Amino acid sequence: QVQLVESGGGLVQPGGSLRLSCAAVGNIFTIYAMGWHRQAPGKQRELVAAITSAGSTNYADSVKGRFTISRDNAKNTVFLQMNSLKPEDTAVYYCNTNLQTFFSGRRDYWGQGTQVTVSS
Repeated sequence: QVQLVESGGGLVQPGGSLRLSCAAVGNIFTIYAMGWHRQAPGKQRELVAAITSAGSTNYADSVKGRFTISRDNAKNTVFLQMNSLKPEDTAVYYCNTNLQTFFSGRRDYWGQGTQVTVSS
């Protein structure tokens, strides 16, 4: 079994910063891509940022220059540093990863979600 344990969400004022963390725990053989999606009320879930095992990154246009994704492969953890936050960044943020365990094939896993609220 694999679990994604997220932390770091909360309430922040516009212009502020937050750092999200997500650790993959379980019988993990190999982790491929890791990333973050978000879903605001009444909207579809969207990709925020992703990072490959080699460190290549991809960002949504709306967060480029403000958010930075990184990962610690030794700890099976992905981070999302969010700066210059705007009210429109308010959403539930979901960690996701594509990985293979010792007992099953390659597939996607999702975290439980963490709320980020940007408001004065």
